[in-house]
Amino acid sequence: MSEHPPVFVKQLADGRLVEVIGRFVCIGGQPESDELVVIDEHPNRQAILRAVPGATHVAGRVPLTMPQASVAQAALRRLHDAFDGSPHAVRERLRRTVWQKALAEGAE
Repeated sequence: MSEHPPVFVKQLADGRLVEVIGRFVCIGGQPESDELVVIDEHPNRQAILRAVPGATHVAGRVPLTMPQASVAQAALRRLHDAFDGSPHAVRERLRRTVWQKALAEGAE
């Protein structure tokens, strides 16, 4: 998935590791999310906070505390900051930006 070594974030109750591998937060080596969502912006925040009272962020299905979210965000940012100027990478960044703008403006 990436030449960057995995960055450990936490271990789940079932023993699987949550790690940042490449540009994804992964569970057991499988991509889960490419971004962290602040708990206050998550539609299921009340249920998440009942299950994990200290959660401040969510990566896909994984609730994270502030220290865990900091580790994950730093690892995601390090890879993101390594600029890839290839035409494919530029198109992908533009596609994501346009989609995020459309979602912010109410597209579904």
